[in-house]
Amino acid sequence: MKKIFLFFLLNMFIYTGFTQEIIDQVVAIVGENPILYSEIQGQKLQLIQQGMEIDEDIDCYLLDEFMTQQLLIHQAEIDSIEVTEDMVKVELDQRIQYFSAQVGGTEALEEFYGKSIEEIKEEFFVQIEDKMKAQKMQQEVTGGVSASPKEVRNFFYKIPFDSIPFISSKVKISQMVVAPEISYNQKELTKTKLLKIKNRINANEISFSVAAEFYSNDPGSKTNGGNFGWVDRGDFVPEFDAIAYSIPLNTVSDVFESPFGFHILKIEKRRGEQYYGSHILLKNEISEQALADLKEKCISILGEVQIKKITWKKAIEKNSTQKNNGPSGVIFNESTGDMYWDMQNIDKSLFIGINNLEIGQYSEPLYYEDSKGNIGYRVLKLEDRTLPHKANLDDDYEYIQKFAVNEKQINKMDNWVNKSAKNTYIKIDDMFKNCYNIKKWNIDF
Repeated sequence: MKKIFLFFLLNMFIYTGFTQEIIDQVVAIVGENPILYSEIQGQKLQLIQQGMEIDEDIDCYLLDEFMTQQLLIHQAEIDSIEVTEDMVKVELDQRIQYFSAQVGGTEALEEFYGKSIEEIKEEFFVQIEDKMKAQKMQQEVTGGVSASPKEVRNFFYKIPFDSIPFISSKVKISQMVVAPEISYNQKELTKTKLLKIKNRINANEISFSVAAEFYSNDPGSKTNGGNFGWVDRGDFVPEFDAIAYSIPLNTVSDVFESPFGFHILKIEKRRGEQYYGSHILLKNEISEQALADLKEKCISILGEVQIKKITWKKAIEKNSTQKNNGPSGVIFNESTGDMYWDMQNIDKSLFIGINNLEIGQYSEPLYYEDSKGNIGYRVLKLEDRTLPHKANLDDDYEYIQKFAVNEKQINKMDNWVNKSAKNTYIKIDDMFKNCYNIKKWNIDF
């Protein structure tokens, strides 16, 4: 089948060191930008390491995608598509945080590259800048593409029957979440503990970054010394923004509370609706006895539901501490916006909870931690389960529509490449002359 995904834009940190393992050469030039054989082989190695199946034409696909990215960058510069230095720095900070968390902290990342964080940022600055230019230019080309119902139907009917995708089983799940109430005394203990940490920082007994690494309960920033990089107003909870815009720069804030727990905050830079800094979070500790009592409460409520003393909906309305699921308690897949979860990529904790349930059955109380780090117990109910089936327009219209839009985006991008390449210097090495997908580049070998 024709591939029905829009070309990828390369991630950073993917083929470092690979160029040393092969004899390198320039295999294509777009404008003034060369593409190296090592880049293609490095990306191929990355795909293999991710477990993706590689076909014999993979080098052709990758060359095409590298060239497309370089053409987007070239055109973005001609059209003066703006990517500011600050925008690149924000992206770099976020990526450094992400990769630091993956490898076990900033020190581990520095050890991996044999460079300081600042040197790593400097090395990858241009790569990230180019990536962002390509993304913005791509949005200019394909951003307005949509597919009408007629186009979706025509797309579907063109798919050979034996190539119609198979849709795996999907499930609809509701939940009742019961979290413990945090007592005033528990909050005061947490607040006092964090105040002592703040006093030690102010007395220069310990640095803010070291205190964050030792004491913070925020896994996303503690390995980076509490630093969360550049963020926009509204990225964090309102309590956080309020302090970030009221304290003097490079001072440690008073202890303040948010839905996550208690924080101290240090802001180093501000510009308009963005700020840059670090924080330390302490969550309120929950005793083992409190959790045991909570589990017993869930068992009791579930018993009342099963003997029909109370309805499931009523039990949720009365007892659930997580209200964002609504009165029905249905758990939406945030990545797709759908109330049905594909069993092939369902959240692991949900899969474990409902895998052996029949429709209408309930799980036992399960230990649970939400996105804010609040812990408790929850009971899951399997509301519905679809059977595996070949995709069809009645049951899978939105799924098919996404692929129809994707195909239109690919065709529009191909047409844009064909048109733009006529006005750009393009050269491709003879080793790729048999690649069928490079015809749009208007090259005569």
